[in-house]
Amino acid sequence: MRIFDPHIHMSARTTNDYAAMYAAGVRAVVEPAFWLGQPRTNVGSFVDYFDGLIGWERFRAAQYGIRHHATIGLNPKEANDPRCREVLAVLPRYLAKDGVVAVGELGYDSMTPEEDEVFVAQLALAREFELPAMVHTPHRDKAAGTLRTLDVIRDAGIAPELVVVDHLNETTVAAVADSGCWMGFSIYPDTKMDEARMVAILREHGTERMLVNSAADWGNSDPLKTRKTGQAMLDAGFTDDEVDALLWRNPVAFYGQSGRLHLDPVPGFEEAADASGAAAAPAVPAAGVTFEGNSVLRGARV
Repeated sequence: MRIFDPHIHMSARTTNDYAAMYAAGVRAVVEPAFWLGQPRTNVGSFVDYFDGLIGWERFRAAQYGIRHHATIGLNPKEANDPRCREVLAVLPRYLAKDGVVAVGELGYDSMTPEEDEVFVAQLALAREFELPAMVHTPHRDKAAGTLRTLDVIRDAGIAPELVVVDHLNETTVAAVADSGCWMGFSIYPDTKMDEARMVAILREHGTERMLVNSAADWGNSDPLKTRKTGQAMLDAGFTDDEVDALLWRNPVAFYGQSGRLHLDPVPGFEEAADASGAAAAPAVPAAGVTFEGNSVLRGARV
């Protein structure tokens, strides 16, 4: 089972997670710009964070055999903070970078006028840079928020096939399907969607324009939920080809519209399998491999 997790916040995860993901079949990820759990207080904080996403984190993932990509944007939660609004002026610098495959996460948290303004501005940047857009739907009043989101997308004039509307559920999937946008689903241990509910949605709506992600971050989440969803599909009678379409070909098709995907195997990580057919875990990264002088190793092996 080959897996491309199209939405996961690896900066909040450990190298053990990378090793487990590789063993589970994950070979590529997209990490959307996110909030830290507490407010940032100035634009410089974003600059350092964005630099980390396209630099250190990309290096760290490759040390465990995984290709890392990013989306860059001002997240909707922080769009309401006037200290953060100036970040819009620095986004173009990053949207031109290699490995940045979309603008995002953008959209709504509380559906405020400030969020409206920032949402529209970032959709305009997506059009200017000819990039896809990753749109976050609000956790509260999701049905109304999703319909409002689709109105903004339509009015912005961005092609729907360049937009993924994420964090959907049973009440919102039909409207997004009808809009022509891609449909994103986050599979969580105890909130959002779970594997069984996702399988039911796939039975009703099929796999076309569907993306399944773990959205794993610093909260109660699981970076192996993509693999577990694929297994739930197989257990429910879906074919290997349908699983491959959902977990690999679909994210490749969506983010491939950026022209910036890097999916060739990481050198030194040839495919191997154990006796059960599962992908073998990667070796510990070699000593002496660094990014700006820093290694994922510590102590005498650095």
